[in-house]
Amino acid sequence: MHLLTDPLQFDFFTRALLAVVLVSVLCALVGAWVVLRGLSYIGDAMSHAVFPGIVGAFLMKGNLLVGALIAAVLTALGIGAIGRRSGLKQDSAIGIVFVGMFALGIVMLSRAPTFTTDLSNFLIGNPLGVTPADLWGALAVTVVVGGILTAIQKELLLASFDPTEARAVGLPVRRLESLLLILIGLVVVLTVQLVGTTLSVSLLITSSAAARLLARSLRKMMLLAAALGTVGGVTGLYLSYYQDTAPGATIVLVNTAIFLLALAFRRRE
Repeated sequence: MHLLTDPLQFDFFTRALLAVVLVSVLCALVGAWVVLRGLSYIGDAMSHAVFPGIVGAFLMKGNLLVGALIAAVLTALGIGAIGRRSGLKQDSAIGIVFVGMFALGIVMLSRAPTFTTDLSNFLIGNPLGVTPADLWGALAVTVVVGGILTAIQKELLLASFDPTEARAVGLPVRRLESLLLILIGLVVVLTVQLVGTTLSVSLLITSSAAARLLARSLRKMMLLAAALGTVGGVTGLYLSYYQDTAPGATIVLVNTAIFLLALAFRRRE
């Protein structure tokens, strides 16, 4: 029993556990849509596309999170606009905007006189460095994103899988798609700040993909993705504590193992 309780004597470990649980739930809310719509590339792309917003905020001595959120919104709107006007598939639009935004961030950074750890920490993330303010922020975003997705779930389902019918009944398909991309961007920005790019993408994609193999409905998929992400996150944190390994990478490996187990279970059915 002491194996479970000993790490809890440290406040940083307890906060990391709470952060992983919150982030798992948050990622499950949008991760289900990402997997169902074949947008798995967007998690990694969005985490890099917000780079110019972070650099801009850094250069102006502003809030890095605000800068990242602005870049995320612009990226989401840019992806939607290019996809509609060019006729290209959405993954192509994501790649174009992602590379362009990331390159812009590098150019901006090259003009910076110094490079501090504040910027690198935002990009790399550290679950063990989560503060109480970070937890409250994650809780607020989870409530907001969950409320919005619940309110538009039926409309978003119709617009996602039968856009022709959605337009026929008067639904604003383009606005719904843009809103979904913006919500994904918001979640990616927050989770990257808390737990880093690698773990953010893992929670957004891997846990939801595993849930997709086992669940038969969107609601069950979201619940299962949240549960699997939480189990993987908690297990990974404890393993990293006792094995003295990088917490984010350890959690990713555990989540990958859970996906492989789900895949094996699915094949036996």
